[in-house]
Amino acid sequence: MRLDQKLIAQMIAPGSRVLDIGSGDGSLIDHLFRERGCDARGIEIDMQEVTRSVAHGLPVVHGDADHDLAHYPDESFDYVVLQRTLQAVERPREVLRQMLRIGRHAIVSFPNFGHWELRLKLLTNGRMPNTTVWNTPWFATPNIHPCTIRDFLALCSDELYRVIDWMAIDEEGERAPWRRSIRLANLFGEQALFLLGRNEPACRDGGRK
Repeated sequence: MRLDQKLIAQMIAPGSRVLDIGSGDGSLIDHLFRERGCDARGIEIDMQEVTRSVAHGLPVVHGDADHDLAHYPDESFDYVVLQRTLQAVERPREVLRQMLRIGRHAIVSFPNFGHWELRLKLLTNGRMPNTTVWNTPWFATPNIHPCTIRDFLALCSDELYRVIDWMAIDEEGERAPWRRSIRLANLFGEQALFLLGRNEPACRDGGRK
């Protein structure tokens, strides 16, 4: 599995109900089932990947985050995972809302467009940069909504999502050491990983439900 998938798996409690959006070849689902005893299933837009997953006995259906999450009942899952897909969906704000409607927690990983290498290449070349993480040319990329770590945190604040945990990581497999500094994480982290929850509504007496 990729590094972000291994870290996602560590965030998920054993025996949980999990929906993996953009499940790809089903590596994360398979790991969660075998190693953590989870009831894990997936949605994948690429029919070839769906076929490959089903052929390996994994419960993956064809669909996409923008249109199919609305069909799931409220709180159907303990965790809803969106791995490296946020920047490729048409309506990222709505997708996050749906994730935290059908799941108690949302786990999101995405490449950080604020990384120093991207900034430097754009500044010096004046062209859309290519790196190990952002590795397709602008005219062929599926990434229509690239964002930075600070952008994502601002969205979470606007939507009143609770950030339970987060980390910045690089493509080589190391966690970025800037745990207490969002600005440094935004500058040096190649990827970001967030565990989100809903803020509980306040009761009239000022407490929580």
